[in-house]
Amino acid sequence: MTQAAGREARLGGHILADALVAQGVTHAFCVPGESYLDLLDGLHARRNRIELVTCRFEAGAVHMAEAYGKLTGKPGVALVTRGPGACHAAIGVHVAFQDSTPLVLIIGQIPFEETDRESFQEVDYRKMFAPLAKWVTQIDDARRIPELMAHAFDVATSGRPGPVVVAISEEMQKEMAAVPDLPPAPVFPPHPAPEALPRMMELLRRAERPLVVLGGQAGWTAQGRADIKEFLLANDLPVAVSFRRMGLFDGTHPNYVGDLGVGADAALVRKAKESDLFIAIGTRIGETVSQGYTLMDMAGSKPIIHVYPEQAEIGRVYRPALGITADLNAFAAAARALPPVGTPVWSGWRAELRAAREAQAKAPAYEGPLNLAVALQALEKVLPPDTIFTTDAGNFATWPQRFMHVSEGQDFLGPTNGAMGYSVPAAIGAKIVHPQRTVVSFVGDGGFLMTGQEIATAFHHGVAPIVMVFNNGMYGTIRMHQEKTYPGRVSATQLTNPDFARFIESFGGHGEIVEATDQLVPAFQRAVASGKPAVIEVRTNPEQVTNRSTIAELRAQAAKG
Repeated sequence: MTQAAGREARLGGHILADALVAQGVTHAFCVPGESYLDLLDGLHARRNRIELVTCRFEAGAVHMAEAYGKLTGKPGVALVTRGPGACHAAIGVHVAFQDSTPLVLIIGQIPFEETDRESFQEVDYRKMFAPLAKWVTQIDDARRIPELMAHAFDVATSGRPGPVVVAISEEMQKEMAAVPDLPPAPVFPPHPAPEALPRMMELLRRAERPLVVLGGQAGWTAQGRADIKEFLLANDLPVAVSFRRMGLFDGTHPNYVGDLGVGADAALVRKAKESDLFIAIGTRIGETVSQGYTLMDMAGSKPIIHVYPEQAEIGRVYRPALGITADLNAFAAAARALPPVGTPVWSGWRAELRAAREAQAKAPAYEGPLNLAVALQALEKVLPPDTIFTTDAGNFATWPQRFMHVSEGQDFLGPTNGAMGYSVPAAIGAKIVHPQRTVVSFVGDGGFLMTGQEIATAFHHGVAPIVMVFNNGMYGTIRMHQEKTYPGRVSATQLTNPDFARFIESFGGHGEIVEATDQLVPAFQRAVASGKPAVIEVRTNPEQVTNRSTIAELRAQAAKG
């Protein structure tokens, strides 16, 4: 064995596996491919350090890694092969980008000497992933593996977190090199500028109708959440959360006023427009939070305080009265130490917002044997206090969003880019990260048949998430828009589905069918008691296409023009 600087030479694939160990990686989610056999061999040699999770579809693998990133704040790692594998993985990279989740995707690549010949499965990943990732690179020299992998993890976690894509050529993995492993660099996060917090408190003292919106997910630690909560409660501030971030603040608390995203309560949206100070902490104030950029004007006539870890995002759309570039947890710790404003003048305003939230959470008298709102609220009462929820995209998702309350200690993971097929693999990834916690996946019938086969991964790795499939036999969100725009002209939105309970039973799991309100809780309890991966098929009324409108009502509204 050759020596260099006292270090043994290693295969590039083994150097890469050691680089992952050096960065503190504990799990990697993969669909194997011949383009990275040497890395797989390196991971075999380090199997006592990194658990390699074998998945059934590349999008599912990246969704699992993304859920890992959301829950831990550390980059989730996914490994896929070149060409089709990388293309399948792209949706998960887009989720991580729009959700600001740290992620490192490693892609096997063609031999370097075949570049630009349109070799078998050749793709230029720098071009392909340029708009989807924070950084894209390719490693063609084994000696640079520690340097480039360390930088990949630094980029994924710095500023606004996000995905990094690393392509690894075949021959590089077979090269021998003697290089040191590089651990993470000890970097202290940015703190608020000394003059920022006094200015923030002065703006707050002038306000009469302030509204706080909490966003972000992977950037928050448990201590950071506790610190920001103490600051907000000390000042009796009304707190909303951004789209699919219900786990950031206790939904049962009197200061919680709802979520600003798709399907937001109209009363909250009206109140947000009436507010005279908008305090955005950890959210980019994107299209969903701003309700299509309608809550405020971009010139800043309403004062905005924007706290975000990436300076380039502050003022990108809305010009703030005060922008604070800071790590969210550092900001929370600093804010917690501030003396409160005293007796706030907005306690009545906060109570109005909370009353609106409580009013919208009351279950209407829906027609049919299944009142999904009542059933979900009954389920909420029997869930463990540390439950992890995952959700897919679709109209079904607005039911738990509106009628359930994510409490302190629970987590809620959902894709802000509206990706269908996220929930099931995310639930499996969450259960692998936290095997002792109850994990509940909310998914529609359309989304389940996109990545539901990943339930095989749960069996393979011995974890048991509980998947609730809301089955209305259609792509419900698209049907809703269709009925609003072209009422009665149904096109391409009807679905033919399997028996979802029998589907999971074919794997050896536990299946349930729910058709009435009082059936959901017993079905859930039986699923938990089984100790197996479970699917609860909730057969919903297709006429009740949203929790606010039926198809007949949408058609009537469209007829009125």
